[in-house]
Amino acid sequence: MSSLIIAQLTANRSKIPSRIIFLKTLLLSLIILGGCKARQLITPTPQMDIEPRFWVRVLLLDNVTACTLKSASPLSVTNEDPNPQTPTTRTRFDQIDARIDIQLINGIITISGRPFTNDGATILPDAPYIFNLNGNDYRGKLKLIVNSDGNSFDAINLVPIEAYLAGVVGAEMPDYWETEALKAQAIAARTYCLYIKKRFGGNRSWDVRKTAAHQVYRGVGAESVQVWNAVNQTKGRVLVCKQSDGTESTFPAYYSSTCGGHTENSKNVFGDSFEPLIGVDCPYCKDVAKPRFFFWPMIQFDKAHVATKLLQRYPKLKPLGEITNIRPAGQSRYGEFSRLTKVKLLGSTGKSDFLRAEDLRLTIDPTGRKLKSTICKIIKMGDKWAFLSGRGWGHGVGMCQYGAEGMARGGKNTEQILQHYYPGSKILTIDY
Repeated sequence: MSSLIIAQLTANRSKIPSRIIFLKTLLLSLIILGGCKARQLITPTPQMDIEPRFWVRVLLLDNVTACTLKSASPLSVTNEDPNPQTPTTRTRFDQIDARIDIQLINGIITISGRPFTNDGATILPDAPYIFNLNGNDYRGKLKLIVNSDGNSFDAINLVPIEAYLAGVVGAEMPDYWETEALKAQAIAARTYCLYIKKRFGGNRSWDVRKTAAHQVYRGVGAESVQVWNAVNQTKGRVLVCKQSDGTESTFPAYYSSTCGGHTENSKNVFGDSFEPLIGVDCPYCKDVAKPRFFFWPMIQFDKAHVATKLLQRYPKLKPLGEITNIRPAGQSRYGEFSRLTKVKLLGSTGKSDFLRAEDLRLTIDPTGRKLKSTICKIIKMGDKWAFLSGRGWGHGVGMCQYGAEGMARGGKNTEQILQHYYPGSKILTIDY
């Protein structure tokens, strides 16, 4: 398409005023550079001076021995040492857009051949504070940490909370969706991130993964005007609820693609218990979700594949021998459908054991893209396990994303969406 437009502009140049030619050429440049959609907004990264507690440590790479780095601006590298007696080494790389190879050699991080001791290094690009790691752009800083065995390292993105959210909202929800749905997504994602950071970050060198194991983060590549508007218009806003000690604090504001008609009680899926996560009726996603998301066809897995996956993840199942049957042991019934919450595994040795249904699902299919939910029936079909009558996509806890879009299309605002999916919660604003 781009070649055709260029040919037409050239052929008709004498018939078109120069101003129009300029405007068309500019538009064409934007199309080519943006891949038909100018998503990436290369502007200065906000909040670079906020307190450390409002930075997010995102695990981008783990257990690797090499990666590549680029930057559109000069950058500095330091080997931060916790020992104040040891001086910090600072190195500058002034050549922009040059490939920088990072390798682990004899347990030491080397950047363009220069060794950085003290088990790691921190990379800070100059403004607009954007770096490219293995082909993907991210904001903030990059921290490299050698693992305890000395055989690999982790790459962790240190990024201010609002810039982090801009890379999450556009990855978790289409940016052309209704503004109120995008704002609800921003608040839920901010709440979830800060809860996980507080709950688990203190025991490790990172707070969240970049994958759906926490929430999907794609950095600058997920950004757009609509996404940044949703983040900025909800700046600092989080959901809170009463805790067991009577105080109000954030909670894990889970969300998933398509609940199938009713969200699930978090206790049945993740084992935690919060008042806003008890599960609610959702008549909103059915008419909005793509048909293949709301109802999905039968999927089959080899019994041997299922057994191997289960034993790898749950060695406690070895006494069962061969798994001969998988039966429902717990279900949430919602009228015309039900969600499996617990399954009983029977073995050839006569022994049995139990698993949460969501654990079974993600063990068999870690991507969650084939076996989309636990709203299904499980039957034996020869040498395969068949999962049929499937409905919904995701764990079903918290906000239904397609449901949120359905509510927004129906005229509901952000507060109404969040109050529906997280009943009993309140919205507070954090002062950064």
